[in-house]
Amino acid sequence: MTVWTPTDDGSADLTSHDSYVEGAPHNTFARLRRDDPLHWTDYGQGEDFWSVTRHADIEAMNKQPDLFSSARGIRMEDQSYEEYLARRTFQETDPPDHTRVRRKLTRAFAKPTIAGFERDIRDICTDMLDPVLERGRFDATRLIARELPMRMLGRIIGTPEEDLPWLVEKGDALIANTDPDFTSHVLDKMETDAFRMMPFNSPAGAELYQYAKELMADKAARGDTDGVLHLILEPDEDGQTISEEEFRNFFCLLVAAGNDTTRYSIAAGIQAMCHQPELLGQMQAGGAVWDTAPDEIIRWATPATYFRRTATRDVDMHGKTIRAGDKVLYWFASANRDEAMFDDPFRVDLMRSPNRHLSFGQGGPHVCLGMWLARLEVKVLFEELARRLKSIEPDGPHRFLRSNFVAGIKSLPVSVQRA
Repeated sequence: MTVWTPTDDGSADLTSHDSYVEGAPHNTFARLRRDDPLHWTDYGQGEDFWSVTRHADIEAMNKQPDLFSSARGIRMEDQSYEEYLARRTFQETDPPDHTRVRRKLTRAFAKPTIAGFERDIRDICTDMLDPVLERGRFDATRLIARELPMRMLGRIIGTPEEDLPWLVEKGDALIANTDPDFTSHVLDKMETDAFRMMPFNSPAGAELYQYAKELMADKAARGDTDGVLHLILEPDEDGQTISEEEFRNFFCLLVAAGNDTTRYSIAAGIQAMCHQPELLGQMQAGGAVWDTAPDEIIRWATPATYFRRTATRDVDMHGKTIRAGDKVLYWFASANRDEAMFDDPFRVDLMRSPNRHLSFGQGGPHVCLGMWLARLEVKVLFEELARRLKSIEPDGPHRFLRSNFVAGIKSLPVSVQRA
């Protein structure tokens, strides 16, 4: 049994957010991997671009930031240089600028540091799961997948617990700014130029900007100088500090990406448990499965569908020439279902090893800063969930985000029996 079968006809418009409302168009990705792995893609709302769909190509290109730059933006939508400067985070920079900022944060997100959060994560899971599972029927995205990363976000950045639902709501409005269930300013459906200097071209960016300013003022008044937010403000080895604008953009990134990506990995894992009943037994047996299960769940989810790069010079590939200045999209969603890399890629195999998925952007300088936290949250959540369950089944259709950038199950009705 497979978890989910794609329904697109093999010729989906990869640029349209509507092509993703029933899940990623994997039949189209499979055709491109087979027939046209470097595909010139028409984009009616901006510059056309190259679509790269094979795992091997993306893995190799990801290791060449000097040739494929992040410093022109990382999303499909085009922006002026003025907009880029106003919105950028360290994600939208190349080494050495990227390296200088990243070095400040490495300590806070390093594997040994994150391991120290395991008790916090387990306590949150225990507090969350017991009352939810008593319901018997519920939306697993809303009541489980959303809750854990939201509560951990508060502990990592030091925000009051009562502020967390509001913060996550604003983060959703940023990163899911093409889905009317999450924002009243749908990017491709209305005029959003008034917010073009805000992250993700969203008014939620302005609200998060103001919150960050007030939060740091409150921390300063209390003499609180610990945590990730203070690390990013520290001078680098050359004595340089980031600007107020850069700090606010980083805060928005932390709230949005730091919450949503783990949420949708958890939701995808629960979806898999509903459709592959053997997964629950494998999780309950424990042991070596927990060395590999988190990465397989994250491969299956692939929360970031793509990232964009810009070619810095001409390069020949697959009999075609990518010209300097061309926009290039790495389709991670396609790479993580590539039959040349993964046996039976539409089946969740919790013991899959090796598992060279690209969900974290492995192989290059932009490897996900939060990958150790994501792995640990996924591991602990499913450990605690599995030991409490006798069974879990779908209780209605699941619903995907309307987004070509973030892949996520926004509604996942399930029914459960307690162990």
